[in-house]
Parts: sequence; C-alpha cells; structure tokens
Amino acid sequence: MSAKAISEQTGKEFLYKHICTSAAVQNRFRYANVTAETDLDRLAQEHPWLLTERLVVKPDQLIKRRGKLGLVGVNLDLNGVREWLKTRLMRETTVGKAKGVLKNFLIEPFVAHKQEEEFYVCIYASREGDYILFHHEGGVDVGDVDAKAKKLLIGVDEKISEDSVKKELLTHVPNDNKGLLASFIVGLFNVYEDLFFTYLEINPLVVTTDGVYVLDMAAKIDATADYLCKAKWGDVEFPPPFGREAYPEEAYIADLDAKSGASLKLTLLNPRGRIWTMVAGGGASVVYSDTICDLGGVNELANYGEYSGAPSEQQTYDYAKTILSLMTREKHPDGKVLIIGGSIANFTNVAATFKGIVRAIRDYQVPLKEHEVTIFVRRGGPNYQEGLRVMGEVGKTTGIPIHVFGTETHMTAIVGMALGHRPIPNEPPVAAHTANFLLNSSGSSSTPASSRTASFSENKAKVEDSPAKKAKAGAPITKATTLFSKHTKSIVWGMQTRAVQGMLDFDYVCSREEPSVAAMVYPFTGDHKQKYYWGHKEILLPVYKNMSDAMKKHPDVDVLINFASLRSAFDSTMETMQYPQIHTIAIIAEGIPEAHTRKIIKTADKKGVNIIGPATVGGIKPGCFKIGNTGGMLDNILASKLYRPGSVAYVSRSGGMSNELNNIISRTTDGVFEGVAIGGDRYPGSVFTDHVLRYQDSPGVKMIVVLGEIGGTEEYKICQAIKEGRITKPVVCWCIGTCATMFSSEVQFGHAGACANQASETAMAKNKALKEAGAFVPKSFDELGEIIISVYDDLVAKGIIVPAEEMPPPTVPMDYSWARELGLIRKPASFMTSICDERGQELIYAGMPITEVFKSEIGLGGTLGLLWFQRRLPRYACQFIEMCLMVTADHGPAVSGAHNTIVCARAGKDLISSLTSGLLTIGDRFGGALDAAAKQFSKAFDSGMLPMEFVNKMKKDGKLIMGIGHRVKSINNPDMRVQILKDFVKQHFPSTQLLDYALDVEKITTSKKPNLILNVDGFIGVAFVDLLRTCGGFTRDEADEFVEIGALNGIFVLGRSMGFIGHYLDQKRLKQGLYRHPWDDISYVLPEHMSM
Repeated sequence: MSAKAISEQTGKEFLYKHICTSAAVQNRFRYANVTAETDLDRLAQEHPWLLTERLVVKPDQLIKRRGKLGLVGVNLDLNGVREWLKTRLMRETTVGKAKGVLKNFLIEPFVAHKQEEEFYVCIYASREGDYILFHHEGGVDVGDVDAKAKKLLIGVDEKISEDSVKKELLTHVPNDNKGLLASFIVGLFNVYEDLFFTYLEINPLVVTTDGVYVLDMAAKIDATADYLCKAKWGDVEFPPPFGREAYPEEAYIADLDAKSGASLKLTLLNPRGRIWTMVAGGGASVVYSDTICDLGGVNELANYGEYSGAPSEQQTYDYAKTILSLMTREKHPDGKVLIIGGSIANFTNVAATFKGIVRAIRDYQVPLKEHEVTIFVRRGGPNYQEGLRVMGEVGKTTGIPIHVFGTETHMTAIVGMALGHRPIPNEPPVAAHTANFLLNSSGSSSTPASSRTASFSENKAKVEDSPAKKAKAGAPITKATTLFSKHTKSIVWGMQTRAVQGMLDFDYVCSREEPSVAAMVYPFTGDHKQKYYWGHKEILLPVYKNMSDAMKKHPDVDVLINFASLRSAFDSTMETMQYPQIHTIAIIAEGIPEAHTRKIIKTADKKGVNIIGPATVGGIKPGCFKIGNTGGMLDNILASKLYRPGSVAYVSRSGGMSNELNNIISRTTDGVFEGVAIGGDRYPGSVFTDHVLRYQDSPGVKMIVVLGEIGGTEEYKICQAIKEGRITKPVVCWCIGTCATMFSSEVQFGHAGACANQASETAMAKNKALKEAGAFVPKSFDELGEIIISVYDDLVAKGIIVPAEEMPPPTVPMDYSWARELGLIRKPASFMTSICDERGQELIYAGMPITEVFKSEIGLGGTLGLLWFQRRLPRYACQFIEMCLMVTADHGPAVSGAHNTIVCARAGKDLISSLTSGLLTIGDRFGGALDAAAKQFSKAFDSGMLPMEFVNKMKKDGKLIMGIGHRVKSINNPDMRVQILKDFVKQHFPSTQLLDYALDVEKITTSKKPNLILNVDGFIGVAFVDLLRTCGGFTRDEADEFVEIGALNGIFVLGRSMGFIGHYLDQKRLKQGLYRHPWDDISYVLPEHMSM
C-alpha cells in the first residue's frame, strides 16, 4: 500500500517543522495529545499554555466531519476540556457505518476569528500532477468543494509560483490577504512535494492580522517513500481507520512484511467470525473476499489478508500460525472454515509455502479440531501438485477435514463449498503432473517447425510479426501499437537467472528462431557471460555492467525488462528511456514512490515508450514473447496453451489473476492472443484503455477480457470508447472489490490502487456503468468463465473465430533442480555432512537450532562440542574447552608460529596469509604434541604398562615422550597454565586415570631433569582423553576415534590462531617495516670440503 492516512497531529508536526513561507504561521507545535492514560494536570505542566488560553478539543482518529458530528469542543478552559472528555473519552460512537471507541484526542489553542477569515485549501495527487483546490469560504459548511473550489494543476516536474496561485486560485480573496495566502500555499505545496504527501487538506485555514492558523487538517503520505524521507518523517505511526481496532497481530504481520521481500498483509474485520481466509495474491485475495460477501458471508468474514511475492517456508509458517492462533481463540456454534486459496502463481513455489502452512496446521491441530475447523484449499503454480499432496496428507494424519483442489477447479468454487452453496466433490479431478508436460513422450529431441497450423488470427495479422517502426525525424512521437512479435529482443536488468531461463524455454516451445533475451545488465559485477539452456543445448548470454554498453552492442533490442529493486528502478528506467531504440519497458518492482512513477510516465509519454508496471509480473504474447516470470513455469505455459496464439486478449491489474485468466481463457476458448498485467499501483505506467485500444486495432484479437478493480476511474474510459464506437469488439469485463461497500470501515486491499476515494471508484459502480455501456459483465467472478465461453461460442458460430488445428509443441528438457524437486530423479551427493544444516530458516548445529544454542548459554565450548563432537557436552566440559583455548591463545613472539606471522605481516601480507604462515609451523615440534601425547600415554596406559616401563621403553626406542619437557619451565618454576587446568580437572572431572598416569611419568622424568615436566600440550592431550572417556557422551571406540583423527590438535590450532591474529594486528598497528634478520645473528660457514 502506498497512500496511508496519518493522524492530524503527525500531519501538523510535518507542516510546522518543514514549511518555508513568508506568512507568519501561528500556534506552531502548540498541541497536546490525550488518551485514557493521560494525567491532565501533568499535561498542563508540560504545556503551560493549557492553563492560560481558551482551548479546542477533538478526536484525532481519522474521523471526517467532526464538527457536524458534535465531536469538537470549542472555546473551553482546561476544566471545560476535562468535563467535555468525560462523556466522550473511551466511549463507543457511530460514524457512518463504522462503530468505534473514541480513545485519542487533540487539544489546541482556540483561535477567535470571523467567518470571512476562514478558507479551504486541499492538495491531492493525480496521474498528470497535483491539484490544488482553494475556496474563499471554508469551515464546517464548505459543502461540495469539487464543484465550488478554484483548481490549479501543477504538472509533474513543474514548479509552483505565487503569481499562478494568485491568478488561478485567489480571485475572490481580498487584496490584503493575497500575498500572504499565496506565500503560504506555495510553502504548503513545497512541503507536500518534499515529504511525499499524496493528500493534504486544511479546513478551515484561518487568516487574521496576526498571520495564518491551521485549524483542522487531514493528510496521507506515500508510505513507500520511507527510504527517501526517513530522516524527515522519523518513525511514523499509521492509525487504523475509525471503527477498526489496531491489533498486535496486524502489527506483527506488518513487521514481517517490512523485513521481507515478499508481501504479507493482514486486516482483522471480525475476530469472532467463522470464515477465515489465507489467500495468495493481492488480486486473488480481493476476489475471494468478494465471493464470500456475494454468498452472504460478509458478517462472518473474520479477516482480509494476502501473502505473495514468493515468501519462504518460514515466513508462510509465521503468517499461517498467526491466523490459526486468532481463529482458535473463540468457539463458534457452527464451527469455522478456513479458505486457503489463490490464483495460479507465476513464480512462487507453492510446495514451499504450503509446507509452511502444513507446519502451522500440525502445531495447531488440537485447537483446530476443538473449534471444528474445516479447511478448503485451491491453488496452482510452480510445484503445486506437491503442495496439494502435502496439504491432503496433513488432513489424513491429523484428522482435520481438509478438501484440496487444483487448477482443474474454478478459483472461487471452494468458497461456495465452504459456505454450503455448492456440493463438495468426493473425488476431485487430478490435474496432470508437472512431469507429464515436460518429459518427452515421443522419444524425439528434434524441434517441430511449428507448434500449430496457421491460425485465423495469424493469417490476417502478418504485419504483427515485425517490430514496430520508429517515427521519422520531426514527426510526432507515437507509441507502438504492437509491443511484441516473434522477433522481439529484450535486455533484462538484474541477475534474474530463473526468469531469463523461463523466457528462453518459452521461446523454444514457441519455435522462435532466436532467444528473446539478447543480454542482461547488472551493475554489481564486471562484464561476463552467463550460461543458459536453449532447448537441449547450452548457450551464453552476455552480462554488462552498464546500460550504454548493452545498448551499443545490441541495437536490435527494443524491450527492457527491469527487475531493479524499488530503490533503483526509477533511475534505471529513466536511464533506459534515453535510448531511442527502446519502445517498451516492463517495471517489475513493487513499492516505487508514486511521485517517481509519475515522472516515469511523463517521460515515457514524451518519448513514446510503452510502460508496463510498476508492481507487475509483466505480460505475455503466446507464440511470440513473455516478460520474465509471466505465465508461470513451463507446465502452466503448456497447460494454458500459451505457446501459440488464440483469439482472446486480456488486460488485468493483478499478476496472479492474469495467470488465472490464462487458465480460464484456455479452458473456455481457443486461447490467449495477448495478455498484460498493468500492475496494482495507483498510477500504472499504462492504463486499461491503452491496451484495450491496441487490441481493438489488432486483427488477430477477436474478443477482449478486462479484469478491473476498485479504485480509479480508468474503466469509465472503456465505457466511453464503447459508446463512441471506438471499441467494436466484444468486451467481457468484471471489476473486483465489490465487497468494499459492504464493510463498515475502510479496508486497504493488497494493491496500492485498490481503494475507492469516491462512489464512482467503487467496483459496483464501475460494473454497472460497463454493463450499461454494452460490455458483457457477469454477476460475479464465479460466472466470468461462463460469460467468456458464451461470447466466444457466439463468435465461432458467426465465423468470426475459426479455431485452428492443435499441434504438439516442442519438448523442453526438465532442469535437473526441478526434476529433483518433483522427486523424479535421484543422484548420490558429492558431500556428506552431519554437523550443520543451513538450508532452513534457522541455522542448525548438530541438530540444535541456533536460537537454542544461545538460549542454552552453552558458550564457545558448547558450540565447539556440537560442531566437533556432535554432542551437547556437560557444562564442565564446555568450560574446560574454553580454558584450553585461553591458555593456548599465545606464548609470546619468540615461538616459531608467532615469529612467522610477524615476519609475514611486516612483509605487507594480509591477515589470512600471515595467519596461515604461522599455522603451517604447527607440528610435532611446535604445538602439535596434543594428539601425539594423547596417543602415546593412552597406548601405554591401556596396555597395562607401568609408568617406569613406559619411560624406559621410550628411551630404549630412542623416542621422545610427547608432552614432556619445556624450554623454560621446570619442576621448580612450574607453568601456571598447567596448574590452573589441573586444579579445574581434579575438581570437576569424574575420573582422571590417564592424567594421573601422566603425572606419575612426570615424577620419573623430572627426577632425571627438572624441566622434563608435563607441559601444557601434554596436559591438555591426556586430560581430553579422560574427558572423552568419562563424560558419558561417548563410547570408548568413539573417544579413541576422535583422538586418532586429530581432534585434539584442533584445540591448539584454534586457540593459537587468536594469538597469531593478535600479533598480526599488533605489527600493523605499530607500523613495523619489512623484517630483515641481522647478520650478526647468522653463522656463515663454508661447505666442509672447502673449509678443509
């Protein structure tokens, strides 16, 4: 959603903080907020003017016409305000159809003034610019300002001036006030523009000899501009419409939505209702709500919401569990129904999202059964068969009645089943599996010359196979009427490998001679080639760092598919329009600020560029070209016969619903000729009539389908064109959003533009007007398919449409990754791992989620236990590991490892190189004695050898005892590191048999030489063997295996790495130069034969 209403207090704060005008704006920041928790005496201390001035008090909850409703207390002192609030604060009241509690009030200074000092001013956004409405008589009785007020349009990218304001708006204002008002209105407009307002109304605006007073204000801002205006806005709270409570669950989902690239929306309408929905897609969610209301369920509809944009399994789980939690709080005498619906997805992996929902159902299976919940599921799209399977399976295993349907069932049929208006089929027809479409049944890998015999439309439309011609120099620029042909070439902005591969697969099944994607642009990498499949063989597509190189090297490209993010889509689109070879741009990103979109539209109109989007999946011309992910995966392309042209063209706002139209049209007619989803924003780059008139002028199009929507007035242009005879082909049209007028409070649907600001923008009003104009309008979306087949059959009967003979399309091999997803193949893994799994939403260490790792406070030692030993070790074991890391962290710069690290650092090498240089010195002579000591002492102890026998044998064999001896420390100068560890081990370990054995060996060796002590390496080695053998987590064989494979040396490597890094940083910090060893520390000798 883009335009969001803000409170009066927030709007005035923005205005007072940022307005720049020569007019004296009075009472700046003089307002106080009152809620049920407010102490008025303390409030008076914070705002002393409350005690000295006359006051106005009013609710600040997005309530219109408060004065006429008696909801404004005027000319009161603070005690009067207190008394006035007593009868209103936290009291329920009715405003229109909405019933709500008054809980938030605003107190401001009362401004004494005359009626003739009141004015009305309003600024609101439109497609062509921003309108300023001004009326010289403001106040409660201003009346129909649209009819009365003076109006000034400030076009997109145009500047406002005081002269134009005076000339166009202030003709009835006394001359004394003209300069003041003109300056204020210019300043007001600049604030409106700079802070991305979409609506700003002040009524009344009072002008006295003291200056300007803003009495009442209503405003909306473009919430998508948050990334641009955060510094000016701060943290903005968007209050819910009056009559609807702000629920914490809504805030939770809004927070999930803000942190996700997907779209997650939830609005609670009636938490006690029995009909709950969990619908995928902005357009589909509206259609399901419409159908529920049409079938009499408006009073039982509990929520509106949608999830779309390929949410992950975890995100879908979080969304689903929120809804399941809400619907299992209060029982309903008739039980409850949950409708998990959706159109046919273009790119969302249905199985992945359904697995999230299934997890939530399993978690809530007990309360779901207690509340007698029945679930109805209908979905299509990538991997939907697997999604439906797991959904049906969870119904069987939990005992919850779950009825599952796929694309063979009309999208909203499950609503009638859920509400008892339609029987539930015992054996729903099973749609063909994805694999059935993609695997070659003929055994041939050759590509047929054509996928279909020439269709009627193709015979009459040969001109459409060539790209649109450019206007001659000096001629007025007109937009191309044919957007795509079999020869269309495009550039894709963004590294969208899956979308590009989908386009190439579509090209292949359409028997195109060449791929439709000529190149990709991705500014975050250097120029390179990207590998893709063209049917059975691999090809390389160039990827460029900048647009100019791509355009120069591919002059035949005339389409850009822009996958840039909402933050960079504007700049990349504006840059692309500098190149005259481009005549069509599809902008996929959702959430582009409206002001930016309007600038794109103005530039596109000037340059003759067709814009599809923003906030769209794109469009498709069967047999010719498809934009990105439009049409879904190849199984849906084939099922909906989108590989060859039909006779029906459509235009829709919703991307998901456009795919549903592909399905409906393919089942009821000879198929789609062209389809475009213009996008769900308030100001799409192209509008319905742009495409409907193109279809009217395309000989191959025999009938037109339009899926309109609540909000805006573009559908009326279709009515006018039909009436004027500009459109003569049959138009089947339905506007979704009919349920909006049945709700008691305003609901913002999934699309930003799906909101009616006046009666003419409602879906019902538009459907009525379309029918009266001569369009074919069904009674509901449920009947859309029936109307389409009726019109189509009539055209066939008249001979206007001659269905062509169907031919099989070429076979495209299935991608390995998708075949594996469908369970069609298996392959031995190249790697096996048992310690970590990063594939899910949460990192897992040896079966323990990372959140649990932190909750359990197992520390670094416990984490090492999970990753090295696949066990959760006892607390004392974790502490011992951490102590070992601490005592082995460093032993000064003189030892070989530290020395190497220092020399390397001083040679200018990087951290990794210097660290590696030090680590490579670790071995039997330096630091690597842990493993060797553990093995030697264990072998001697396990064989029953006495300590003296062990010492004597090692001496006889001429071998050193690993872990015995120190260059500096001795029995008289003990190593405190060993002492610290010994005290801990003796206190906490259940048994120290091997350590005791090693200490007995030490007694023997130190009796011969005082420095032959059990050193820190030897101590850690033998103590670790005791730990592994006696902590209870390992068998004897497992403990011995860890010693054998070198786990103990890892302790020294890990610990000493900290010291090596410290030495590296120390040398860099001290800015030490290149190390050169001094001559006097080197003994230069001649070879023996020369010295003799």
